[in-house]
Amino acid sequence: MTRTGIFGGSFNPIHNGHVQLARHLLDEARLDEIWFMVSPQNPLKAQADLMDERLRLELVRLALADDPRLVASDYEFRLPRPSYTWNTLQHLSTDYPDRTFTLLIGEDNLRCFDRWAHAADLLREYDIVVYPRGHKPIDTATLPPRVRLVNTPLYDISSTEVRRRIREGEPWDTLVPKAVYERMSEISKQ
Repeated sequence: MTRTGIFGGSFNPIHNGHVQLARHLLDEARLDEIWFMVSPQNPLKAQADLMDERLRLELVRLALADDPRLVASDYEFRLPRPSYTWNTLQHLSTDYPDRTFTLLIGEDNLRCFDRWAHAADLLREYDIVVYPRGHKPIDTATLPPRVRLVNTPLYDISSTEVRRRIREGEPWDTLVPKAVYERMSEISKQ
């Protein structure tokens, strides 16, 4: 069985922190690969600031092009919206019976996990790996059986910060992979 991590997000845009975190998670979570599940519509986030979903997918593909273990996925583009993780994982498990799927989430998402659709089902059916986000420490003794906290570096980069810098004309080239910077710069000139 191929061990596949599901790293969901808007990736609006993808940045260096996403890529570096995924590389650490491959080892820490003992995964064969990680699928960056580009979410066309996250039910817990506002849509107003989202770049076009096809552009976000293109940027993820560009960012991951040099590492075959990291895969850009448009799987949720074909599913009902908004994108509920339970629905996605159920479909993936049916379509890819030769894989085991592990959900990768930040500790901030674990804190609001009870707001997720089918949270109890997710906890029962899938392994969940939680990475630190710089908030309060999590008491590992209180974690459900299939949830595991891993030790990865903290990356002080956010898509919100990238968008702010672009909007305010500040340098942002060091926050995103070079191919992403080049493509977004090209688009802004059109």
